[in-house]
Amino acid sequence: MAEIMVLGAGLGGTIMAYELQGVLRPGDRLTLIGQDSRYHFVPSNPWVAVGWRKRSDVEINLKAVMAKKGIEFIAQGAKRVHPAENRIELNDGSSLHYDYLVLATGPELAFDEIEGLGPDGFTQSICHIDHAEKAQAAFETFAENPSPIIIGAAQGASCFGPAYEYAFILDTELRRRKIRHKVPMTFVTSEPYIGHLGLDGVGDTKGILESQLRERHIKWITSAKVQKIEAGKMIVEEFGDDGAVKKAHELPFGFSMILPPFRGVPAVRGIEGLTNPRGFVLVDKHQRNQKFPNVFAIGVGVAIPPLGPTPVPVGVPKTGFMIESMVTATAHNIGALLKSETPHEEASLNAVCLADFGDRGVAFVAEPQIPPRNVNWSAKGHWVHFAKIGFEKYFMRKIRTGESEPFYERWIMEALGISRLARPR
Repeated sequence: MAEIMVLGAGLGGTIMAYELQGVLRPGDRLTLIGQDSRYHFVPSNPWVAVGWRKRSDVEINLKAVMAKKGIEFIAQGAKRVHPAENRIELNDGSSLHYDYLVLATGPELAFDEIEGLGPDGFTQSICHIDHAEKAQAAFETFAENPSPIIIGAAQGASCFGPAYEYAFILDTELRRRKIRHKVPMTFVTSEPYIGHLGLDGVGDTKGILESQLRERHIKWITSAKVQKIEAGKMIVEEFGDDGAVKKAHELPFGFSMILPPFRGVPAVRGIEGLTNPRGFVLVDKHQRNQKFPNVFAIGVGVAIPPLGPTPVPVGVPKTGFMIESMVTATAHNIGALLKSETPHEEASLNAVCLADFGDRGVAFVAEPQIPPRNVNWSAKGHWVHFAKIGFEKYFMRKIRTGESEPFYERWIMEALGISRLARPR
């Protein structure tokens, strides 16, 4: 009998538990460990932050779902992982021992790295449902006295799509309220150019997103490093290609949402051989840590090097589709180990994204995510908005029912005429 544990009950950890069920032997035990008993569909947070969705629309009680699936669920976060001892120390001081561990923790949001950043400072966030609800309340107050808005992603962020989404969704909502003309908007990003997305662009994301910003009268600053945020004021340095400060900006705002830098969570950060200096988990092509070979990792907490040097640090995103391919490969590889076989499956690491702009949107496919690519495609249109709505409904149903078949391959990829992207190699 083997004890298999998944640490982290977000998008990646939840579907990881579902897929692992299919490879277990009789007598093996599977445990999912989350911060609390509720799952939130993070891609819907930009909608929550303008009141288009309520918490109840995107929240699921995981304890009840996992009980139906026969998966033990512990709503108790981890204080520290001790991989040399095959042990997880929980926040209440108790410990769990494992034979195989999958780290699906996601990142820690490093608001503290920039003075004044975050919900406890002077800007909002959409990285968590609690943040999105607070942003929605702040936006309602803002709408009573419209003034400049700043949206963007700080240095060290590893996700850029939601920042673009939220900027355009806000633009749509402001127009619906007939107050857009009172709100100058600026998009501030650490990307070296608009549409870089941490991926050096996909298809014509540069042209599409620049065009959308121009059409909606949103100014932008790229290669931007947020130095400090005060009440109603953001200090931003704009860097040139030579790495020198090109221009300093002092931007006024009445409302702002800035995606923060990402780093690994405290439970794993600083463990030699397990994580890199930022705390992201080191894995080989089989999602397996080399120093601790019974530890695997998936999702945003995995260390993936940047595509190349940029004037301001830019992280590599791990999209939902990419995470799903990590999940599938990891499940197969743990299944192989349980049968005393050698793991050989590799995640496809392709990227698929639907970015909603409130009334239209942009979709892109990168195969593989890191260039050069076999598929490098992007498109825009009203259909993306409705596809994102369908994606939300379908994925929520998937979590509730415990489906393990890759969602993206079955739905999005068939619609685009591209197949088998989520399968391991």
